[in-house]
This record gives sequence, structure tokens and C-alpha cells, in this order.
Amino acid sequence: MKFGEKLIALRKGKNLTQQEAADAAGISRRTYISYEQEGRYPRKRIVYEKLADLFECDRNYLLTEDEEFVSAAAEQYGAKGKREAEQLVAELSGLFAGGELSERDMDAVMIALQKAYFECKQDNKKYSPKARTDQTAEVTSRD
Repeated sequence: MKFGEKLIALRKGKNLTQQEAADAAGISRRTYISYEQEGRYPRKRIVYEKLADLFECDRNYLLTEDEEFVSAAAEQYGAKGKREAEQLVAELSGLFAGGELSERDMDAVMIALQKAYFECKQDNKKYSPKARTDQTAEVTSRD
């Protein structure tokens, strides 16, 4: 779910107007509307914090748009993979907040890092103790 979609759902869940949400975040109504409708993001971390306080949600929920990545990591690697993916997304999202990268560039970086994450996880599986034990058993049985 995109940032703007999250804001709309959270705001409607609290029965707030765009003006009320903007006032609570200390921004103009026009700026708030640009978040909901134009795919823009806050440049300052404090805005994320104020919105999270207003909507009573975790700031990282507003920062992350990569639930699919987290779900895929959880499906493939269980609870530990999910935690690692959430941590990676949160750290990267924090890095992007208030940055100078375009949305397209941020997406490209995020996709590349997600791909690298899964490749590393796959490579690490090859070298896990269980895999080495299985390989040793195969070599022993062939001899």
C-alpha cells in the first residue's frame, strides 16, 4: 500500500478532514493533499512522527511501502526473514526521508536491495550447517 493510500485510510478511520490532519501535522492542506493524491512524501522526519502520533500508528508503517517484500521474506524464511526484511525496509525508508532522490530512483534502489537480500539469503542457505552435513553425507556415501 502506498503512503498516500495509507494516509487516506488512516484519516478516514479517524473521521478527520484533510484540513484537520494537515493542522495536526503542522503542514498546509495543499501539502497534505499532495501526500494523499499526488504520491508525494514528507521531506522532514518530524512530519512522519506527527502523522504517526495523530493516527496512532508506528512511524515505520508510514515509511514502508514494501509489504510484498516483507511477506515474501516471511514466506520463504519464516519469522526471522520477516524481521530482517522489516528492519531493512525501515532503515532504507528512514534513509530516504527528506532525501534528494526522485521517487523513481528511490524505487530502483529499494528493488535492487530487495533483490540483493534474497540472493544473499539463497547463497547463505548453501553454506548452512544442515546443507554441509547433507553434502558430507553424499560424499561419504559415494566413496
